[in-house]
Amino acid sequence: MAKTSVIIVGTGGMARHHMSVMVTMANTHICGLVEVSEAQRQMTRDLFESKGKKCPAFYNTIGELLKAQGAPDASFINTPHKFHLENARDCLKAGMDVLLEKPMVINASEANRLIKIRDQSKKLLVVAFPGSLSPAVKKAKQMISSGKLGRVTSVSAYVHQHWKAATTGQWRQDPVISGGGFLFDTGSHMVNTVVDLIDQDVVQVCALMDNCGTPVDINSTVSGRFRDGAMFSLAAAGDSMHCTSEVTVIGDRGILQTGIWGERLLFKPIKDSGFNDVKYPKSKGVWEQFLKVRAGKQVNPCPPEVGLRFARLMDMIRKSDSTKATVKAR
Repeated sequence: MAKTSVIIVGTGGMARHHMSVMVTMANTHICGLVEVSEAQRQMTRDLFESKGKKCPAFYNTIGELLKAQGAPDASFINTPHKFHLENARDCLKAGMDVLLEKPMVINASEANRLIKIRDQSKKLLVVAFPGSLSPAVKKAKQMISSGKLGRVTSVSAYVHQHWKAATTGQWRQDPVISGGGFLFDTGSHMVNTVVDLIDQDVVQVCALMDNCGTPVDINSTVSGRFRDGAMFSLAAAGDSMHCTSEVTVIGDRGILQTGIWGERLLFKPIKDSGFNDVKYPKSKGVWEQFLKVRAGKQVNPCPPEVGLRFARLMDMIRKSDSTKATVKAR
């Protein structure tokens, strides 16, 4: 695979997690970094030094970087949620393919705007939902669609994390910047993976959210129904311990289990009393999958249309909580 030049927009903790893998890949050249915080810049310099690599130049804005370097092949956007739309717009219009951290944008209106920008630019846009980009979830979807589980009747999922205390005083608890709380942040993986596995629109939602004294939701419970009648239940507990998750897909001929990031896959057919591990290809993460899509080696598993589907569902969840009523898709 040819070497891809990429800029990283936003170099916070999640970006550094991705970069720690990217700097080890021979087919990747990180050529510039956009970051306004000196503290984040220094931690990024430390990361490159720890890997024995030279840290690329920093810039305050995408425009400043483009003026100095010109447009690279791609950008990987890791900024706070509020800025995703404008960052992706600037990169797409500059001729870059874009990998965009989740959640794609704040709401369905922004999602529709971004899809139009993608269409006009004729560039690649992949949303970095690890579940959708996971080989385990891809394998699970194949099993479901091929009838391994029989008729899927329901899906249940949970995620819990020490999120409330860990994000106190940070942008993630500012609803204007974050767009939501625990369900929209870590919980977005759960919401997206559940819907992606079933690969259908949600037609009915009932949700309850508790801010637990903060400006954003911390604990949430969501139940709903897919178009074909299968039901789902989601539990997000942001005032908990370490981060753990599970997704269980229940059919009348088998049961499948995975995590919200697609980090494992187990299956129990009707004839067995226990779960068995399912083999699937290993992955270095979302950047590796993005490169495969960009090289034409696989179909984009998480285009902005997936981001729109997620945004529409989150809009329904918020409306159900605010009105204390069941919300049906229009």
